[in-house]
Amino acid sequence: MRIVIQRVKHASVTIEGEVKSAIKQGYLILLGVGEDDTKEDAEWLIRKIIGLRVFDDENGVMNRSIMDVDGEILVISQFTLFASYKKGNRPSWLRAASHEISVPLYEYFCKGLTESLGKTVGTGEFGADMKVELLNDGPVTICMDTKNKE
Repeated sequence: MRIVIQRVKHASVTIEGEVKSAIKQGYLILLGVGEDDTKEDAEWLIRKIIGLRVFDDENGVMNRSIMDVDGEILVISQFTLFASYKKGNRPSWLRAASHEISVPLYEYFCKGLTESLGKTVGTGEFGADMKVELLNDGPVTICMDTKNKE
């Protein structure tokens, strides 16, 4: 699994002109699921996200977690995180998981984040044409890949 986490002041996702989810301070997470990803990968990411300390403390040092600031999370499915661009100029998506694998893992990931955060995690709609808006805070943007845990 691959994610891009953006620390935001606010973020929202709109589908067919209607806001599906919106959050205030917290994380916008773009999530890509690969063909060999598992629930264990999702659980590892959840632990890392909940413990990640990238919010400022009283001294302006990134030392607080999402839990410490009572932040919110919005998760957007993003198969394009698995783009292969080595040959030519048109990306290939062969390493992205099929819907049979990615939809259940996306839902498992969102449910696990909701349980760990103690509040509902906002989502987009898997496979939909989504318009995502955000105000990146910092900016702080972090990429994680479960195949690079070391």
